[in-house]
Amino acid sequence: MTASLPETLTIPARFNGPPGSANGGYTCGLVAQVVGAEEVEVSLRKPPPLDKPLDVVHEGERVELRDGEALVAEGGPTDLLIDVPDAVPRGEVAAAEESGREIWTAAHPFPSCVVCGPAREAGDGMRIFPAPLPGREGLYGACWTPGELESDGDGWVRPELAWAALDCPTSAPVANFGEGPPMVLASLAARLGCPVRVGEPHTILSWGLEVDGRKRRAAAALYDSDGVLTCASRALWIELRQ
Repeated sequence: MTASLPETLTIPARFNGPPGSANGGYTCGLVAQVVGAEEVEVSLRKPPPLDKPLDVVHEGERVELRDGEALVAEGGPTDLLIDVPDAVPRGEVAAAEESGREIWTAAHPFPSCVVCGPAREAGDGMRIFPAPLPGREGLYGACWTPGELESDGDGWVRPELAWAALDCPTSAPVANFGEGPPMVLASLAARLGCPVRVGEPHTILSWGLEVDGRKRRAAAALYDSDGVLTCASRALWIELRQ
């Protein structure tokens, strides 16, 4: 029996990114589940509203998310096509995260973001804080142990929150860190290679791909407690105009 596809999607207010709008990775993850392909790319066309039913429109293999006549997001199958680095020992990532946390939190443009916002307490936010890894040029790392916030109730991370975890870390290698305008996610492509287990310590690595004016491209990878690659992503960020 084929599962019915949703006619609307509603993003709860707790899953915000910038104030008043949804976290980009979370939104992309919802759209990706409707697309249903192994590798999906989702583009955000306007800030996704919170606590409001959004229409799901199917166009062949592609899916649109609409707020009335306004296009919020659209996605479809893609090829991820990125080279992923080997895992870095969790202890090394944790040490870098601890020593570099102030870099991430001091000038955070959206401190209430559910994924990477320092203003969100444990259990209310995911508290993923990427930091540069000493001796590994251009590579950033963060530790993440999913909890009840991310759980589907059966011991696994909800796919949209796995996408969220693969979103914000990609900003770290290309961010301005208070020395320029903030950036917002424009598109995210990801592959969830296998389910992500709640309660298991994971690491996330991220690295830059390209800087082209206001466009910033970067990638991320998620590893389990054994250092096995489970998921990967590629993101496009846009620097806001001053």
